[in-house]
Amino acid sequence: MKFAYRFSNLLGAVYRQGNLSFSKDGNAVISPVGNRISVFDLKNNTSETLPISTVKNITCVGLSPDGNIAIVVDEDGAAVLVSLITRAVLHHFHFHKPVSSVRFSPDGRKFVVTKENVALMYHAPGKQREFNAFVLDKSYYGPYDETTCIDWTDDSKCFVVGSKDMSTWVFGAERWANLIYYSLGGHKDVIMGCFFEKDSLDLYTVSQDGTLCVWESDTELDGLVLAKNRDKPKPPKKGEEEEEEEDDDEEDKVEGEEGEVIRGKAQPQKEKGERKNVRYKQRSKHFFNKEGDFNNLTAATYHKQTHILVTGFASGIFHLHELPEFNLIHSLSISDQRIASVSINSSGDWISFGCSGMGQLLVWEWQSESYVFKQQGHFNNMSSLAYSPDGQYIATGGDDGKVKVWNTNSGLCFVTFTEHTSSVTKVTFTSSGFVIVSASLDGTVRAYDLHRYRNFRTFTSPRPAQFSSLAVDVSGELVSAGAQDSFEIFLWSMQTGRLLEVLGGHEGPVSSLCFSPVQSILASASWDRTVRLWDMLDSWQVKETLPLTSDGLAVTYRPDGQELAVATLNGEVSFWNPQTATQTGSVSGRHDLEMGRKETDKITAKQSAKGKSFTSLCYAADGESVLAGGQSKFVCIYNVKEQMLMKKFEISCNLSFDAMEEFLDRRKMTEFGSLALVDEGAGDGDGVNISLPGVRKGDMSSRHFKPEIRVSSLRFSPTGRSWAATTTEGLLVYSLDGSLVFDPYDLDMDVTPASIRKQLRLQEWTPAIVLAFRLNEKALKQEVLEKVPYEQIPVVCSSLPDIYVEKLLGFVAASLENSGHLQFYMTWAQSLLMQHGQKLKNRSGAILPTLQALQKSIQRHFDNLSKLCDFNMYNIRYAEALSKQRGVKRAAEEGVVGEEEEEEEEEEEEMSEEMSVASVEDADLML
Repeated sequence: MKFAYRFSNLLGAVYRQGNLSFSKDGNAVISPVGNRISVFDLKNNTSETLPISTVKNITCVGLSPDGNIAIVVDEDGAAVLVSLITRAVLHHFHFHKPVSSVRFSPDGRKFVVTKENVALMYHAPGKQREFNAFVLDKSYYGPYDETTCIDWTDDSKCFVVGSKDMSTWVFGAERWANLIYYSLGGHKDVIMGCFFEKDSLDLYTVSQDGTLCVWESDTELDGLVLAKNRDKPKPPKKGEEEEEEEDDDEEDKVEGEEGEVIRGKAQPQKEKGERKNVRYKQRSKHFFNKEGDFNNLTAATYHKQTHILVTGFASGIFHLHELPEFNLIHSLSISDQRIASVSINSSGDWISFGCSGMGQLLVWEWQSESYVFKQQGHFNNMSSLAYSPDGQYIATGGDDGKVKVWNTNSGLCFVTFTEHTSSVTKVTFTSSGFVIVSASLDGTVRAYDLHRYRNFRTFTSPRPAQFSSLAVDVSGELVSAGAQDSFEIFLWSMQTGRLLEVLGGHEGPVSSLCFSPVQSILASASWDRTVRLWDMLDSWQVKETLPLTSDGLAVTYRPDGQELAVATLNGEVSFWNPQTATQTGSVSGRHDLEMGRKETDKITAKQSAKGKSFTSLCYAADGESVLAGGQSKFVCIYNVKEQMLMKKFEISCNLSFDAMEEFLDRRKMTEFGSLALVDEGAGDGDGVNISLPGVRKGDMSSRHFKPEIRVSSLRFSPTGRSWAATTTEGLLVYSLDGSLVFDPYDLDMDVTPASIRKQLRLQEWTPAIVLAFRLNEKALKQEVLEKVPYEQIPVVCSSLPDIYVEKLLGFVAASLENSGHLQFYMTWAQSLLMQHGQKLKNRSGAILPTLQALQKSIQRHFDNLSKLCDFNMYNIRYAEALSKQRGVKRAAEEGVVGEEEEEEEEEEEEMSEEMSVASVEDADLML
């Protein structure tokens, strides 16, 4: 169970490149993040990263109309067919060339892929199992340069393709007699978007220079006529039928007859009994940049039902226009970076924007002019992370000088602190969990309050120093930071903010600091090949000095404070007893790192690995194993007692990063050097430059760079159920997966599911629970526990053997997180803690992760329920106030009605009196 961890979520990055998509119901955004796909649920405010990954960064995602499957394509053209229901990969396919866009037809039966100057139409995968899910139907030729965008008509009869050659091409998806293909000009720059009007062949085209052309067709969709069958040819031989059909399609549909399309105008073919071909005329032309603030249009989308065109620009501005009149609804600047992707949901209310430069993802509700969702990752590398004591939050520090706090349940960032002016090197939580402390290269250490979200303390040194390490003691009173330029350690008081002491003695930069969890002892590792233990109670004197075989890079205490682990420059991890200052063991991990070879390296990966080492260490929650990571794509878990490698996690398989492969691709090697270093695309601004010597984190002088894969920080969750790593890819969270492993406890021949259910039938609750925990299957444990009557819970807890109390408490903590039986499991937890509290207190160190997991689950439910109760309370108050207001109105109306009725009665009485008088007069006259 200890090493059954699997990737569960990607935090720290919300968007990199590619197109954004909304789910079918419009409540979730599907965003490509590197070589993974993240789904952001806007209604429940949660995020999820799908357990799939491509070989390189994703460039486009095509979503089926029913929202069940997606086609994901990476930079090289490798495609993956993914089920969004089961989160599984259904099929792999390779287009062999970069793909610019993928679009399903509205009926879901076909999809079109644009590759180079060709549009390829495929049969969409069906619900039945197929040998080949990607069957090519037709190839459409026409544009002379790369194709950029696609759109379909509502009835899936035709589609339009935009190109970099400034032309737009309309193709028929079937054999139409009056529309083979049609080419439209009218633009002076690259086509960024082409859109059909609803239930029509009318077109809108948008180009990069900010020009919109409105095209009107002389034919309705119903006017498209299928071509008559020609003279039937002889039946082809077996095996040739499909090829000949495809050839016919290409000849008939695409190339047509000579002279049919000349400079964007189709010449009608006049034959006997044949109607005119479809013709287009330019109805109007509009320009976006009238005020002179010229900037390139970078993204566009159109919502057919509401006739709204959304356009994004390189300056971070977006416009909303109503078509075809081109009325500006509103214009807003949402970023200072280029808007790379725009998408609008099915109802037309929410618009999503992706900015690849800053890693931003925004969802804007244009009618109320408010943000529905606003997230931004670290736009440079993340350098460190820290878990809160209850495992609920993760704090990260980045090279962009920001400190972000993420909720581990929702996967979203809820606060960002921007006070630092340089890279953040370390972050940590205090023991209370409500204060975050961060150290930076700008020479300050800052403390942030998570109640008021403010920077309430700033610690500085007498002389400017670059802080590279940080530690806070158990009480939260002492803050220490190590400098990498003055070789000193600074101590401050959290209460007063005053500098207490400057600890000197190291002869090299202080690389790592760590306080003991049980004593006031500070351990400091340095490049001078020593680890020093400083006693905080005895005038800050050096208690012990531990000699190392090489430069110290990282130091960490075991959770019980009885052991110390140190990572050194020679690739070793050594273990020490801090009480006796003796070494208890060591692990040589240089060969476990398995370094890759960078494209600029002159030596092999095997040779360069000799100079690599672990740069981050972390003990597991139980203290039996240690996590180690460094300048490699692997994270290693070592067993401390056995001093051996237990498991290696490959954090990424993304070949868009440098140093991923052990050997360079020989196909790219020429007599002039590697083709990977040739600056091919300088004109597009996406070229690759050779980075300057020593540059690790990206060369700002180059137009484009491949970041090197590395693990900068590792932390185990205090609950013991997950661990996290800050990497080049982002913040990766790995969670415990109990379903993958069968890990019985005290197994016997009599321990079977049948015997457990027999005990349940006999209502022997305690033996049934004991047997279920001996077999240790999650579904069976849940079944047994939920069959125990509610009133019997205290009795069962009192008769439970001590060895199973902790196991049951851990299971209750895990079940409480996701179960709907809130009161039931809370009763279990309360009964266990009340009846076995003293025994559990004696073993508090060992069961601390279980108690923290229980606290995290209860806190999560408390937050959700308190919000729900507040919402219901406000609704009841509103309904009460509304009913009172209506009662007053009704009373007023009834009063008015009463007065009117009285007036009517008086009038009727007067009329009756007049009538009686008149009748008397009439009678008198008659007499």
